[in-house]
Amino acid sequence: MATYIVLADWTQQGVANFEQTVDRYDAGLAQMEASGITVKDRYWTLGNHDQVSVIDAPDDETLAAALLKLSSLGNIRTTTLRAFSADEMRALIAKAS
Repeated sequence: MATYIVLADWTQQGVANFEQTVDRYDAGLAQMEASGITVKDRYWTLGNHDQVSVIDAPDDETLAAALLKLSSLGNIRTTTLRAFSADEMRALIAKAS
């Protein structure tokens, strides 16, 4: 499983319905889990992004498809970052050396 950091920003629609944000996230979480995706941590944040999630997914395509489906509802836009553990980074360094 690969790990990803997903930064989410509310759209105008998402802000207008902010009271539903936790329930919307929970509904999306159920859809993601059905695709084999695990949300390890989730936070609502202050600053440049409205939500940050740490997610494990089987591959890029599975996560991209799930996020496209969630984004199509009109409440969020996402930026996704592939994250590497220390062991994964050591392996990458070894390949580069």
